[in-house]
Amino acid sequence: MTEKEYNECVEKWADNVYRFIVKSIRNEEDAKDIVQSAFEKLWRCREEVNNEKSKSYLFTVAYHNMIDFLRKAKRVQLKDEFNEAASVSHKPVNNLKKVLEQALATLNHTQRSLVLLKDYEGYSYEEIGQISGLNESQVKVYLHRARLQLKNYLVKPENVL
Repeated sequence: MTEKEYNECVEKWADNVYRFIVKSIRNEEDAKDIVQSAFEKLWRCREEVNNEKSKSYLFTVAYHNMIDFLRKAKRVQLKDEFNEAASVSHKPVNNLKKVLEQALATLNHTQRSLVLLKDYEGYSYEEIGQISGLNESQVKVYLHRARLQLKNYLVKPENVL
């Protein structure tokens, strides 16, 4: 990969990788750090990375960086977010985006990542398997279970209204 191809890759995929990570971990600053480290690794390994595979490489590196970050945060027991359920909200309750974000928040990190990769980013099962390190049948099973969990959350009136 040349320097020009690297710059084109940054322009083309930075927003997609950032969106995927920020939707997965729900923290903009940490997502920026994860994405930056993915692009830094791409820069360091640009000689070995085929330009046609740069998107897959970036998402794979970002996904693994995210998993490492989540494991580290879990070990240290950092809690940056406050409990939104305890806060008073004066916004309309039936905000679709908020409901979907809350539904996604009920999933574990793996399920949420797989749903975002498949339904939001449009990756195939095979590509998701390569990014996440799972085989294709595991991806299908995890996605099916995640979608059932989302469905069960979304059909309850108290969650949507």
